[in-house]
Amino acid sequence: MNRLFTEHPQSVGESYSEHMGVAFGFGARMVLAGLACLVHGLLPFLFVKTGSRTIAMLHDRMVAHRVRKPLPEAADSRAAA
Repeated sequence: MNRLFTEHPQSVGESYSEHMGVAFGFGARMVLAGLACLVHGLLPFLFVKTGSRTIAMLHDRMVAHRVRKPLPEAADSRAAA
């Protein structure tokens, strides 16, 4: 059962609590950008670049410039099997 909470965070080099913090941060930014996009739909002169700028920033942090931490020994031996 514990593995359900730790396998993915370990695969990206984070502890459970680190991963939760990062995920909450990304989620909050996406919610706020989504709200800005909804307002932009009604009032197109507001939040003109907020959605696209947020997507680019999140992609940059998650994919383009992710700093990978070394995996723990146990994860390395599972990957080799």
